[in-house]
Amino acid sequence: MSDILIVTTENIPGKRYEVIGEVFGLTTQSKNIFRNIGASLKNVVGGEIKD
Repeated sequence: MSDILIVTTENIPGKRYEVIGEVFGLTTQSKNIFRNIGASLKNVVGGEIKD
C-alpha cells in the first residue's frame, strides 16, 4: 500500500495526486464545566448537545 498524503489545500505544487474524496469532522464547544462534561459524554456515547 502506498503512503497517503492528507492536506487541507486544493493543490500540491510539484506533486501528482489523485483525489479520492472529501472528509469532514465535527467539533463540540462548551461555555462552562457542566457543558464540558456534556461534551465529553457526547464523545463517548454520541448524540447531540442542545443549546
